[in-house]
Amino acid sequence: MDRPAKKKKSSQVLMPQYYLERTLGIGSFGKVKLARHVSTGLKVAIKILNLQKLSASDAEKVRREVKILAAFSHPHIVRLYEVIEIRSKVYVVMEYMDSGDLFCYITVRGRLKEDEARIIFQQIICGVEFCHLNMVAHRDLKPENLLLDCNGTVKLADFGLSNTMTDGHFLKTTCGSPEYAAPEIISKQFYAGSDVDVWSCGVVLYALLCGRLPFEAENLSYLCTKIKSGIYTLPAHLSLEAKDLISRILVVDPITRITIPEIRQHPWFRLHLPWFLSVRAEEIKERSKLINKDTFEEVVGLGFSHSLLMESLKNRLQNEATVTYYLLLDRRLRSCNACIRYGFNSEKEFKTANTSLQQQTYIENVGVSPRSNVPYQTTWTVGLQTLTHPHELMLDALSVLRRLNVSWKRIGSYNMKCRWLPPERKVSLDMNHIPFEATISDTGVELKSQNAVKFEMQLYKGPENRYLLDLQRVSGPPLLFLEICAKFLSQIRVL
Repeated sequence: MDRPAKKKKSSQVLMPQYYLERTLGIGSFGKVKLARHVSTGLKVAIKILNLQKLSASDAEKVRREVKILAAFSHPHIVRLYEVIEIRSKVYVVMEYMDSGDLFCYITVRGRLKEDEARIIFQQIICGVEFCHLNMVAHRDLKPENLLLDCNGTVKLADFGLSNTMTDGHFLKTTCGSPEYAAPEIISKQFYAGSDVDVWSCGVVLYALLCGRLPFEAENLSYLCTKIKSGIYTLPAHLSLEAKDLISRILVVDPITRITIPEIRQHPWFRLHLPWFLSVRAEEIKERSKLINKDTFEEVVGLGFSHSLLMESLKNRLQNEATVTYYLLLDRRLRSCNACIRYGFNSEKEFKTANTSLQQQTYIENVGVSPRSNVPYQTTWTVGLQTLTHPHELMLDALSVLRRLNVSWKRIGSYNMKCRWLPPERKVSLDMNHIPFEATISDTGVELKSQNAVKFEMQLYKGPENRYLLDLQRVSGPPLLFLEICAKFLSQIRVL
């Protein structure tokens, strides 16, 4: 009798805010335990990490996951409440999903009917879309990392392999489970984070509809061969629309693979789409910043300072008051209808806001700055848009680079590192007008070799079957970069 009591007391000393209970599972970097928040009595999941057993790279992954989750607030992404460090251990306190993961769900039920699989897939896409909006690639999407609650809500979890994405740059780390990894990862090529997440979503969709994986083999080598060649079969029981969507997702060439916006427009995806799952990710992001009045008053009623709580929520601080607020908020949201969970007071309010955002999108597309309180970002690039097939476009682009004496190195199927050294230039010797970065010789002033321009050329897939060829300066004088861009654009034919 004394031993269990001692264990409970020890847990209270280490974690005064929580009672640690049973182990839920063992993750990549440590155990995950069920715990109960003392002040509210609500359940949480706590990932316990031993810093002394983590390598430097693993510790960096943990920090990255914490940073990403701390910035996210979305109905289909698990919430991070707080991070507590005690001695050599780190306790990551997260939202508890009481119905396990999607892997167990599929294992018990087998293949799902299309209507049930669709609502699950729609939620997954909403969560992934929000990640990409915030320039984050999950990179480990699989049923084990998709959690369920008793209401059938699906949420993305385990961001340990996630990474931030930067325009103009590809990722290169080989990670994730091979069965769900995209061909470009298997081939150890540079890849776009959003492209590999889409592929993984396709594998998950296949598993939902078929009760098995599209790529299976007795050994890893054969499995990789099948993935790289895109060899899989579509069962006869699938509808034509489901077959079409899967076949457009599981495409080996990432540049011709369907994108998240295109998935949203696919007939199979749009069928029976609940109105709340059509809320734009940008709108959810804005509404997540609003403070819920009822929850706020409930927290103040527990004895927390009104001004401290308000200031902490506005500045996204982590303390006992904000943890209590978000725990109570999530409890309230789970018991509310879809309007409240997505930040709207009614379906009418949603429809009004969504119509306004659609109008804003139209205005932005025609190049007029809208007068709106919703912030948006304008990106300046040097490049072109075209309907030309990507292979033909890249062949012509490389031909132009060769004519311009630009050297390049291939770092991906549609990504090149380029270097251009301007031809030797000589100007008349005028001591009052010597150009910057120049040397004086007997014959005039010659530009230094430091004027070499380094830039990246990258092909993106855009909306409406358009392709975007982007040139981004890495180093070198900006004016010389614009010069080589002008020469390149004037000579390329496939416009």
